[in-house]
Order: sequence, then structure tokens, then C-alpha cells
Amino acid sequence: MKKAVSFILCFVFFCSMFSFRADALGTSAQAHILMDANSGIILSKNNENTKMKMASTTKVMTTLLCLEEAEKNDKVVTFRDDMIAEGSSMYLKSGDKVRLSDLAKGMMMASGNDAANAVALTLSESFEDFAVLMNAKAKAIGMENTNFVTPSGLDDDNHYSTAYDMALLMAQALKNESFCEISASSEEKVEFVSPEGKISTYPNHNRLLKLYKYCTGGKTGFTKAAGRCLVSSAEKNGVTLVAVTLNAPDDWNDHKALYEYGFSLYTQVDTEDNRVYNIRVSGGSEEFLTASADEGKALSVPANRINDIEKTVYLPSFIFAPVEKGNIVGKVTYKLDGKELKTTYIKASCSVAEKPQPNFFARLIKAIFDRE
Repeated sequence: MKKAVSFILCFVFFCSMFSFRADALGTSAQAHILMDANSGIILSKNNENTKMKMASTTKVMTTLLCLEEAEKNDKVVTFRDDMIAEGSSMYLKSGDKVRLSDLAKGMMMASGNDAANAVALTLSESFEDFAVLMNAKAKAIGMENTNFVTPSGLDDDNHYSTAYDMALLMAQALKNESFCEISASSEEKVEFVSPEGKISTYPNHNRLLKLYKYCTGGKTGFTKAAGRCLVSSAEKNGVTLVAVTLNAPDDWNDHKALYEYGFSLYTQVDTEDNRVYNIRVSGGSEEFLTASADEGKALSVPANRINDIEKTVYLPSFIFAPVEKGNIVGKVTYKLDGKELKTTYIKASCSVAEKPQPNFFARLIKAIFDRE
């Protein structure tokens, strides 16, 4: 009887483990997604729309809001007692003064909950007000199944997101140059405004930067309730991918496997346009203008989507003189699923001067004879 019970328990355990890993790529994640950051193409997914805790990957949103404000006004922030937080920290003390952009470094490197709180209470009057800002940004990005409550990602029953939404957030954050620079850094130094002369160095918690050579950044997260969470990005041959795993015990290897799989799907499509375009010129010394497209680099897309690429040529029916050689007169766009992958500009191959106008006496004589 004991052997039978043991066998049944082992069988149930095996089945539960198999179902936990039963997505296409065998990742350890309860939910994952692999997305093309530029086109939004989803290359792999599992439970991608399931609402889950996302721990400190929340700080991607807080950092993005922080850096967008810092671009306008990189103000000096004085740390206060009401900004103190439990958990991971960049070890700010009451009275310390750092710039807003340095708080972003503290969040992305050391996952500082104190830095996140400082950002929240600098950009708004309260944590509740900052959550409103976070959720408004999320809505603008298209994160339809997300609700932010805390700036740091500490557990709250109403603080949740999905793998898909977090991929959208990371893709948006990658459009911010400062975010990309910090996210890709192995460590960041923060020079305090006060105490004067104090410099702290914070190493990046994202080990994927060292484990996978194509990794360009990301953010880790962990709480007992959320498990291991990871949002990352990688770039290879002009293709930028974003991977998200939620509750993934083996997240480093999961992301490496996802990226290797994703990049293997891509092929390059030649976008060279050798056509010569003729455009009618109004008021020019020549009736037509010749133009050609810039030399285009190959476009990388999944092999099974090549035939879905939409090429559109935008060219005016005529153009006013004068036109200088090299002037942009049109463009060629390449789109996939309505999202623009690439734009190549059509430029004038030669100059066309304005047609000389007859002088006053010539116009007068022409007018007299025209009446006759």
C-alpha cells in the first residue's frame, strides 16, 4: 500500500512539473513572451496575458518616468525618512542629495526600493498619485492588463501585470536613449551632491549581460510571492528582441534559449530599390525631374512573414521648381502588421532651376498680340 501511494505521489509530482514546463520551448516560466521590439511580432508565448505579480521589473516603468522627467529637469533630490523602503536598496540616508537621473541608476543597478520611493515622492505628492502617473503611462503604451500600485514592485494584491504588457513596456523604454545606456551598463557610479565628494558604485544585478553576449539590458525582480521575474532585451544583426519571464526558476537559461530560438527565425530581405522615378516639375526649366531611392540595407524579418511585408511608395504627382540635387521628394516604407519597419527616402538625382519669367515688355507685347 505504501509503495502504491508513493508511486501515485511521484506520478502527480511529475505531471505537475511537466505541465509547468509544457510550453513550446520548455522554459521554466509560468508565463513568458518573446517579442520583436520594433515590429511587435510575437515569436514565442505562454500564458502571456495572465495577470501576475512582476516584482521589481516594475522599476522599468518607474525608471522610464524618472528619466523622462530628468530630461526636462534633472533636479537634485533630498532623501527623506518617508522615502525609506524595505528590501533591496541603494542605501540612501536621510539628508543625502542626488540627482534624479542618479536615482534611475540606483533602480536599474541595485534595484533600489529607496530610489523608487524617492522618485515617486519627487514626481508626485504621494505614492497613490504616482501610481496614477504609472497607470496613465501604461494605458498610453497599450498595457491593458496592468495595474501599478507601488513604485518598487513590492507585493500588493492589486499590483500586477502580464508578460505581454511588460514586453510592451520594455519595448517603449528602449526608445529612451538614457534608459538604454543605463540598462546596458555592467555598473554605474553615482556622485552624491551631498555628502560632497561621496561616490558609490552599483553593480548591475542583471547577470544576463555577462551570460549572453547579445543581451543589451533588462531588469530583474524577485519576491517570494512573485518568484523570479526577468525582463530583458537583446540585439543581433539589426534585430532587437524583448523577452519576459514571470515566475521562472531558471530565468537566465530561459532567456538565452528564447533569444537563440528567436534570432534563428530571422532572414534578411533585400530592400534595394533600383527604380528611377520621374516627377513632373511645375514652373521648372525642365518638364520632368529624375529621382531615386537611397541605398537600402537589408531588412531582417521572420522567414515565414516575408510575403506579409507591405511596400508603399509615396511620391507627389508634381513638384514645384526650383529643386536641388539631393532634395527629398518622396519615400518608400516597409510595414508589417501595420507597423513601420523601415523607411527609405527618394531624392532628386539632379537639380531643376525655376523657369525664367519674361520681362515686363515681353509680357506686354504678348498680351497685345494675344488680344488680336
